[in-house]
Amino acid sequence: MSGLWPSVRRFGPLALVAALVIAAFASGVTRHLSLHELRARHLELEALVKAHPLAALGAYVLTYTLVVALSLPAALVMTLTGGLLFGAWVGGGAAALGCTLGAAILFLICRTAAGDVLKARAGPTAAKIEAGVRRDAFSYILILRLVPVMPFWLANLALGLIDIPFATFVFASFLGILPVSIIYAGLGSSLNALFAEHVRPDLHIIARPAVLLPLIGLSLLSLTPILVRRLRGGEKS
Repeated sequence: MSGLWPSVRRFGPLALVAALVIAAFASGVTRHLSLHELRARHLELEALVKAHPLAALGAYVLTYTLVVALSLPAALVMTLTGGLLFGAWVGGGAAALGCTLGAAILFLICRTAAGDVLKARAGPTAAKIEAGVRRDAFSYILILRLVPVMPFWLANLALGLIDIPFATFVFASFLGILPVSIIYAGLGSSLNALFAEHVRPDLHIIARPAVLLPLIGLSLLSLTPILVRRLRGGEKS
């Protein structure tokens, strides 16, 4: 039994997440995490928030955390919901918090499960990439969050396989997620008017130049430490 415990401790969280994902899809919960469902239920949700504001905010952050930790395809709807129920600033901040907590859980699960096995099979090229990311982890994470060049869940899994300090992962993730969350929560705060006018919200708001260019600017700014390090390395050689 004592020999079984290390395997349970190592792979148990991963097995639990897999079981919860299967249960979520099998039960139909994911079908309720949609813009259509939000439109149908928004009056009930708003009444609940009005009656129990703090409890509702806590439940929202917890739900968002679970959605991200289980990699369910509902992060955008959850952020819009936060804006609708709590406003752009509070809703955006709560969305960023829930999203970061969910990503942190997934990060830790990847680290405790099969991370070392995958790294051993990855080869020397992957090891060099990992070393480069590890040196400038904060900047790389910030870039991935500000301008998502890969799916959010995939970025969480990939970063979980790299030996990045947990505090660095959490802090950089929150800072990178926060601006995008506030943008979408701002759109969510106007959903009442859009629902009343039977207008579908423009979910491609992030692609507008006025929104995208500042995010790209922040991403380029976060590249500065990497460029400085490379330039100094070139001067020394």
